[in-house]
Amino acid sequence: MHTQAVQRLRISYAVDGPLRYLSVLDMGRLWERLLRRAGLPLAYTQGFNPHPRLAFATPLPVGYSSEMELVDVYLGAEAALDAALERLLPQCPVGLALQGIAEVAIDGPALQGVMRTADYAISIWSAASAQTVQTELARLLDSDALPRERVRAGRTTRYDLRPLLLQATYAGAVDGVHRLAASMVCSPQGVGRPEEIIAELGIPVEHWAVCRTALHWKSSQEE
Repeated sequence: MHTQAVQRLRISYAVDGPLRYLSVLDMGRLWERLLRRAGLPLAYTQGFNPHPRLAFATPLPVGYSSEMELVDVYLGAEAALDAALERLLPQCPVGLALQGIAEVAIDGPALQGVMRTADYAISIWSAASAQTVQTELARLLDSDALPRERVRAGRTTRYDLRPLLLQATYAGAVDGVHRLAASMVCSPQGVGRPEEIIAELGIPVEHWAVCRTALHWKSSQEE
């Protein structure tokens, strides 16, 4: 078992189907099993209960699909990128699609620490008119503050959604489904979630769906 990492691979992948409902912990376990079955020379943590060294960019909320997720995998022996991808592809379950693999500096900053923003496609099933949705969206963007509360583990946190919402546009409606595109902060300093935008619109909502379409992070040239 390798405990010294000599190579760091960054894998991009998409999530859809039943995998949208995995928790963060379950997604981590899925990747551990996938990597072991692929036979990659994983680097493990030390201690009583060693596990593969993985680092995800940012948690994907339960229920979201995604076109762009990232995970850094640390290896204890070097592997060719093409060979690693060839090993991984047959192990992917339905709903997980590998998009690419690249080598990054092993001593570079943690992936989660350099995240900046995320882009989302939002679908809202609502009887509200297109004009109403656009008016409400404009109201949000024109607001100086959007105070909200989050309750986690019995604790209430008050925060302002407005600085977390960078951009939002109305992309039209088809058969009662309104489409929005949004860019939100997704960094160690704060994370905005699209369902908070939906809640602030103040329109009747039958159902909604969110797809994360892109992640943006600080490059080494910006450091």
